[in-house]
Amino acid sequence: MLIDTRYFGEIDMDEKKIVHFENGLFGFEEYKDYTILYDSESEKEPFFSWLQCTTEKSLAFPVVNPLKVKSDYDPVVEDELMKSLGEFGEDDLVVLVLATIPPEVQKTSVNLKAPLIINAGTRKGVQLVAENQDYEIKHYLMAQH
Repeated sequence: MLIDTRYFGEIDMDEKKIVHFENGLFGFEEYKDYTILYDSESEKEPFFSWLQCTTEKSLAFPVVNPLKVKSDYDPVVEDELMKSLGEFGEDDLVVLVLATIPPEVQKTSVNLKAPLIINAGTRKGVQLVAENQDYEIKHYLMAQH
């Protein structure tokens, strides 16, 4: 399947790499299908990857594995909200957080409050609000002075 992307041009992608978000993402509810793209093909997982909408070229969000930012990241969410993902085991879950990279790069932040949770087995995803009081919408990657 060919998809047109914001940063990588047109790419040929296996349909098995599409993640379906039944409710879309906050603020982008009408866009349901995404894939995860990497800047490099190296073995090492990059810090940032891209959540690219498969139906709207201009929708591409930088995402980060939250454990690279906060090693004890463990969002508390209602089990009920996870039902749309289908059956899953611990190894099936992929958790990502959206990043914001402004022109002043030192103000780059990630949203620990609203993680993306993906079931790799069913290729379904959901964006949830974590109940953890100490998780911020703007968690800065660098100390702010």
